[in-house]
Amino acid sequence: MTVFFQQLINGLSLGSIYALIALGYTMVYGIIKLINFAHGDIYMLGAYIGFMAITVLGVGFFPALLIAMVGCAILGVVIERIAYKPLRNATRIAALITAIGVSYFIEAMTQRFMGTNVRAFPNVLSTEVIQFAGLRISYQQIYIFVTTIVLMLILQTIVKKTKVGRAMRAVSVDADAARLMGINVDATISYTFAIGSALAGAAGVLVGIYYNSINPLMGMVPGVKAFIAAVFGGIGIVPGAMFGGFFIGIAEALVSGYGGSLYKDAVVYIILIVILIIKPAGLLGKNVKEKV
Repeated sequence: MTVFFQQLINGLSLGSIYALIALGYTMVYGIIKLINFAHGDIYMLGAYIGFMAITVLGVGFFPALLIAMVGCAILGVVIERIAYKPLRNATRIAALITAIGVSYFIEAMTQRFMGTNVRAFPNVLSTEVIQFAGLRISYQQIYIFVTTIVLMLILQTIVKKTKVGRAMRAVSVDADAARLMGINVDATISYTFAIGSALAGAAGVLVGIYYNSINPLMGMVPGVKAFIAAVFGGIGIVPGAMFGGFFIGIAEALVSGYGGSLYKDAVVYIILIVILIIKPAGLLGKNVKEKV
C-alpha cells in the first residue's frame, strides 16, 4: 500500500501538468471545434520562456511563471490570428493540417534559436522532502499541485463569473447567435487562445522544475497525452479536462511504480482506445445527435 500511495502522490503532480495542458485543448475545441495540435509546443515554449526569465533576468519561481504565462498568451493569440483565423470557415481537415504545420514550425524555430541540446532547468524551489508514514512528498510536488489548483479555480471563476467567460460559453453553444447578440466572436476566440496558452505556459515551467530538464521536442508526447486526457474527460468540457489530466497522470504513475515503466505510454493509448469504444463523448460528455 505504501507503493500505491506514493505513486498516487506522484501521479497527482504529473496529472496536474497534463490537466493544465488539456484545458487549452478543451477550451479551443469547445469554441471553434479545432484540435490545436500545436498546443503541446506552446507548453514547450513556456518552459523556455521560464528558463530564460530565471537565467537571464534572475527572477524567482512565481515571476518566471507569470512571465511564461503572459508570453505564451501573446504567442497563442498571434498564432490564432495568423494561422487559424483565415481558415475559420475552411474544412476541419485543413485546420488540422495547419495545426500540425504550426507545431513543426515552432519546434524548428526553437531548435534554430535555442539549439537541440537538452538544457538543465534552474532549481528555484526547495528540494526538501517531507517524510510521513513511509511516503515522500517533495516541496516541488506541493508547489506544482497547489499552483495547478489555484490556476484551475481562477479559470473556473473567469468562465462562470466574468463577461468574457459568458461570451465564451455563448460562442461555444452558437457562434452565429452570439454574434447577433452583440458578442465580438473574434475577440472571444482570441481570449480563449490566450487563456489556454497561458495555462500551457504555466505547465511548461512546472514540468521544467519537476523533471529539471527541457528540450525543443518536449511538447510532443505530453501534448498527445494531454489531448487524450481531454478526450477521456469529454473534450470541450472544462471539468472533464481536469479529471482526465489527473486520471492519466495517476494511471501512468501507477504503471511505472509497479514495474511497467516501459509500458506506461502504451497504457495511456489503450485508455484512449477503450474510452472511444465505450463512450466516445468522454466520461463527462454527452452524446449529441447531429442532423445531416
